[in-house]
Amino acid sequence: MDGTIVKHNGYIIDGVDTLLPNASEFVSSIPESDMIIFITSRKLQYREATLEFLQKNNIRYDHIIFEAPYGERILLNDRKPSGLAMSLALNIDRDILPEISINIDNDI
Repeated sequence: MDGTIVKHNGYIIDGVDTLLPNASEFVSSIPESDMIIFITSRKLQYREATLEFLQKNNIRYDHIIFEAPYGERILLNDRKPSGLAMSLALNIDRDILPEISINIDNDI
């Protein structure tokens, strides 16, 4: 979450989270049928404040994993025989969420 949809460590530095530009629009553009999982190194002591912030800002998610260790996160998923990739991972620069357009081929 930090550095991708909210300012990195803003909840510590500023005392509150701040959505990055384009974050709300990006999350809203993800189809309801797709699963959104946030992974964060935030300690569980920040869980309730994080959940309240997301709800207040209408940020949809399905699961949040707290206390993830620092380092790389590896996403592994399959591809359907039709060619549909079952996962998408984007690496972006911290605190800069570019305009991202995801095109889903409903014929696959």
